[in-house]
Parts: sequence; C-alpha cells; structure tokens
Amino acid sequence: MKFPGPLENQRLSFLLEKAISREAQMWKVNVPKMPTNQNVSPSQRDEVIQWLAKLKYQFNLYPETFALASSLLDRFLATVKAHPKYLSCIAISCFFLAAKTVEEDERIPVLKVLARDSFCGCSSSEILRMERIILDKLNWDLHTATPLDFLHIFHAIAVSTRPQLLFSLPKLSPSQHLAILTKQLLHCIACNQLLQFKGSMLALAMVSLEMEKLIPDWLPLTIELLQKAQMDSSQLIHCRELVAHHLSTLQSSLPLNSVYVYRPLKHTLVTCDKGVFRLHPSSVPGPDFSKDNSKPEVPVRGTAAFYPHLSAASGYKHTSAKRKVEEMEVDDFYDGIKRLYNEDNASENVGSVCGTDLSRQEGHASPCPPLQPVSVM
Repeated sequence: MKFPGPLENQRLSFLLEKAISREAQMWKVNVPKMPTNQNVSPSQRDEVIQWLAKLKYQFNLYPETFALASSLLDRFLATVKAHPKYLSCIAISCFFLAAKTVEEDERIPVLKVLARDSFCGCSSSEILRMERIILDKLNWDLHTATPLDFLHIFHAIAVSTRPQLLFSLPKLSPSQHLAILTKQLLHCIACNQLLQFKGSMLALAMVSLEMEKLIPDWLPLTIELLQKAQMDSSQLIHCRELVAHHLSTLQSSLPLNSVYVYRPLKHTLVTCDKGVFRLHPSSVPGPDFSKDNSKPEVPVRGTAAFYPHLSAASGYKHTSAKRKVEEMEVDDFYDGIKRLYNEDNASENVGSVCGTDLSRQEGHASPCPPLQPVSVM
C-alpha cells in the first residue's frame, strides 16, 4: 500500500466531503410502512435484496453493482408506493441500471439472458418500461454515494493514520481485510432495521467495530472519523449496537460444537450434531489432484460461507485456488480493491483471505484443521 503522506490524506478527506455532500442530497429518512397487500413490507424488501445478492454472484458482477442496485431500490421504494407484485420487476430493473452504471461494457449482462436466468417473471420489454419509471422518479440521477463507497474511504483513512491496524493480522493485506469487511457490509445491507441510518453511518459503525478488535486506541480514531463525517455520536453508538447484533447472526448460524468431516473426491463437508458423524455423498465433484499427487486444488469456499445456499440456487461454480485473482469467486470483493492500495503482488496472498492459509495443505492429506475432542451424549 502506498500513502505518500499529507497529500494522500487531503485527497481522502476531499473524497469523504464529496460523498457526504452527495449523500445529504439523496438520502431520505426511512419511514416504516404498515405491512399490507398494497405496499412492500420490510421482510419483502429484505428478501428481494438477498435475491439481488444471489444475482451478483450468479453473473459475477462487482460488489459496487449490488450496493448501487440496493440503494436505487430503497430510494425508489421511499419515493413511490409500490405494489408487492411489481417488486421483482422493480428490483431486477434497479439491478440492470446499476450494472450499466458500474460495470464495463463487456461485463454487463445481456437483457434477455438476465430476464431468463434470473427467473424474475418479467420480460425484457417490461424491464425496460420499469427502468424508465425508475429513472423518472429518481430524476435520472443514479450517482449516489453508497455504504460501500464510505467503507472504502473510512478504511483507507484508518489504515493510513494507523499503520499498526493490521499488525495482529499478518496474513492479511489491507485490501484483503477490506474484502472481508465488504462481505459483512453487504450482509448488513439486507437488514431493514439498519435503513434508519445513512450509508456513511453504517460504514463507520462497521469500521469502528473492527478497529475495536484490532487496536487499543480505536476510540480516538473513531472520534476523528466521526468529526470528519460530521455525524452524531449517539446515532453512531446505536448503529454500532445494531450492526454488532446483526453480524453476530453470522457466527451463530451453525450449531454449537459443530464437527466438520472432510471426505475427498465425491463427498462433501457435513455438519453433525455432537457425538455423531455422518457422511453424505455429494453431486459436487471433489477437489482435483495434480498429476504428481503433491497438492490438491481445493475449491474456494469464501462465497459459500457467506451465502450457503448460493451453490445450488444460482449455478455457482467451484473454482481452483490457482485461478487469477480477478476471476476467483472468493475474491469478488478483493478484485478491484487491490488497485486502491496499489498491491501488485497481492495475488500471492490470496489463500489467506478470511484467515484461511492454503499453503498449509502441502504435505497433508486434508486441508481441514485438526478435529477437537467432543463428548458423546
């Protein structure tokens, strides 16, 4: 990572001020609506956001596309009274608008393919008509500051002012650390309880919670970022509490004392109750072994860990850890972020994302950590 000094800090401060100003123009206070058959309920909103997250993986798009699509959807739902039966058409239209805004031309999905493979239930012409309605209601202004934009800025400021931030995580580069935070942020975007906060507040709460775990002087840095963003401290405290509670669901999604059983070739990892070991055959092929039988090419599991149901639902393909960084499913978030930090050799550390070091697999029959003893009931 290359930070020249004061000039770079001034540039980051300028980007933050510009994003804060843009957010102030666009953001509207979320007013919860009573669930009826005539308007979209908060739970329906969360479900369609999770569906867009699946499409982001399915079509291999950038996380910025998903973040912008979610922001467009929330802005539109705050502007008009939408009927639930039109929600999927509205969401896929926001997704298509975001892809055309963020992605390179060759990565934008073909509209007919998007309508067919997303199973949105509407035709290409219906998506185009809904696009026009959305653009009219949003005054043809799609360039809003998303929570992901603020996460990039806050993280860059934190790492530049506190180089010791990642000393406790020696296997992670700054961009890989940001990739992990991006996964957590996209998980929070699909929570309607957090809509009461601006995207800047949500991003700062996540960065503050992460700094609290890594450095002892996290509070002065949080106050510094709070002052730069001109936010209210009481709202930040409340946002931190809700974000911490919501992220805890990621840790508690598995039963206590889970045991992972690794079966190579045509078997999968299964979670068993304590004291019970089960092996189930899998339709997914196991890891391929090289001809010299020295090192298995283990499928990357980062995406499946975040959305466990994506593999079957969206045609998610397992890939080798030897693929280039910009093509790896586990580094969807890492792709592009590394350029923010000018990390030319970041691809050498891909195996350490999310604390998983693939290099330890050499010379071992299984990449799994050693099983802990469990008591049999």
